[in-house]
Formats: sequence, structure tokens, C-alpha cells
Amino acid sequence: MSQDTEGGFASKYWRYFLDGTAMTIFISLIGVLVGLVLGFILSLMRLAKNVIIRFLGSSYVEFVRGTPLLIQVMFIYFGVGVFFNLPALTAGIIAVSLNSGAYICEIIRSGLNSVDSGQSEAARSLGMSRNQAMRHIIFPQALKNIWPALGNEFITIIKESSIVSVIGVGELIFQTRVVRSASFEGILPLIITMMIYFVLTFTLTKILNYFEGRMNHD
Repeated sequence: MSQDTEGGFASKYWRYFLDGTAMTIFISLIGVLVGLVLGFILSLMRLAKNVIIRFLGSSYVEFVRGTPLLIQVMFIYFGVGVFFNLPALTAGIIAVSLNSGAYICEIIRSGLNSVDSGQSEAARSLGMSRNQAMRHIIFPQALKNIWPALGNEFITIIKESSIVSVIGVGELIFQTRVVRSASFEGILPLIITMMIYFVLTFTLTKILNYFEGRMNHD
């Protein structure tokens, strides 16, 4: 393909890739933030002494992890959406967030369990409540252990957010299909999309590695 053709392709379709990338980042960011909150709550439920609470947390995690994200997206959009008239974007964000929360739950739970029980006992002996010990002693130590796994989950969300394209959300994969259909180019849009995903995940990896190094230094 000549440089003129490539330049014409870029000038004509760059907006599609930009819009798709922005939507992918938006979905991933919301999914990560909601997933973190949900995952933390679920991890506390799974570590609770109350049998019912622990059962509810475990059941949710096992069910979500045992079913494909694609089915979850379609169920929320076509199933739940029948009763609440959910827009495709909202349904996609909900599905990604709920799915992410289950995986982040297991990451946080394993991190909390990795902290020596003596740390909690020492905190309690100093007069701290269970919540204070968790907030000031246990969780900061667990965060160092789970940060690499959390980083991998964030990167996974960026890539798996492409699944919401099946319900018509205009993220990067959806826009790539539009460009391929409009331009009659089969390979070039795919190459551009792969490079965009690589830049996103590579940049995020470097940022996460930087903060991991800071935490290890501290």
C-alpha cells in the first residue's frame, strides 16, 4: 500500500479508532474502580465468620468465575435489560464490573491471607479494633503482595472489554469492524487495533511497575 493510500486511510478513519480507544479506556476504568470496591467487599464476605455471609460471597465468586463473560454481557443486556431498559453501554459496564469484582475478590483475599496472623494479633494487643488493624496493618502489607496480580487484572480488563462489542457498544473492536466494512481493508485496521491495544497495555504495565517499585522501596 502506498504512502498516499495509507495517509488517506488514516485521515479518513482515525476518528473511529480514537472514539473506540476512548470508549475502551472508559469501560475499563469504570470496570476497575467498581471491581475494586466490589472485590474488597466480597473478600471481606469470604473471610467473615458468619457462615451465611461467607456462603453468599463464595457463591457469587464461584458462579461468576465459572461462566463466560460473553454470556454475562448478553444476559444483563438481553435478560435484565428487558425489565430495566438498560442501554448497551450501561449493560456492558455492569457486566465487566461484576466479572472483575469476582476476580479481584480472590486476589485481595489471597493477599490478606498471606499476611502473618501475628500481625493482626499484635495490632489487637495494642488496642486496635479489628477494622483498625485491617486498615492500618493488614491491608497495607497485603497490597504489596497483591499489586502485581491486580496489575495483571487491570490489563486483562482492557483486553476483555472488547467483548461488549457483541451488544453494539462502540469500543475499539466494534469501531474496527466498522472501518473494515467501510474501507474494504481487511488487514490494516486489525494491525492498527493491535498496536493500540499494545500501547495501552504496555503503558499501563510500565506505570504499574513504577508504583510496585515505589512500594517495594518503601
